[in-house]
Amino acid sequence: MFAVIKTGGKQYRVAANDLLKIEKLEAKVGEIVEIGQVLAHGEGENVTFGAPFVDGATVTAEVVEQGKNRTVIAFKKRRRQNSRRKIGHRQLLTTVRISEILVGGAKPSKKAAAKAEAATEAKAEAAAPLFKAPKGEPDDLTVIKGIGPVAAKDLNEQGIITFAQLAKLSDKDVAKIDEHMPFSADQIKDWREQAKELAKK
Repeated sequence: MFAVIKTGGKQYRVAANDLLKIEKLEAKVGEIVEIGQVLAHGEGENVTFGAPFVDGATVTAEVVEQGKNRTVIAFKKRRRQNSRRKIGHRQLLTTVRISEILVGGAKPSKKAAAKAEAATEAKAEAAAPLFKAPKGEPDDLTVIKGIGPVAAKDLNEQGIITFAQLAKLSDKDVAKIDEHMPFSADQIKDWREQAKELAKK
C-alpha cells in the first residue's frame, strides 16, 4: 500500500519502510511521529482520494536522523549604490522511515503507540528555549543587516532579544545555534560583529 502525504508544505508518495527527508520535525531520533495530512492512499488501481485529506488516515514514521541540507547562498547587489549582501541558509531536515499506513481510524501498533507517547513527553521537554532571555526591553534585532522579521522572531523565541546577547555569544553558543536553528555559523558570527558595534551605542 502507498500513501500521499503532506508535510512542510510539500507532498510525498510513501510506502512502508521508505526513507524520506522532510523539513524539520520537533522529535528526537528513535521517536515515532504521526503525519495526519494524508491526501490519498491505496494499492494498485484501488486508490482513495481525500478532499483534501482522507478522513481517518494516518501515516506513522520513525525519526532516523536530524540534520541540515546543503548551504544555499543568496547574493544581492544594487548597481551603482555600492551595496552587496551575501546570506547563507541551511534548511533543517529530518530523515524518517515510514512505519505504518493506517486507514479507517486504525490505531498504530503497540510499539509505535508507546514510542509516540514518549515522543509527546520529549517534545514538551524540548520546548525550552536555547538561551535565557534577560530582563528589560528587547532590542530591534532587524537593525542588524541579514536579520529580517522572521529571523528576529526565531531568535527571540530562543531567548536572544538584545544586541548585548548577540555580541557576547561564544563560539560554543554559535555552534549551538547552528545546530538547532536554520542559520549558518558564518551568518551568526557576522551578526555578532555587527551587534558588538550596536551594543556600544
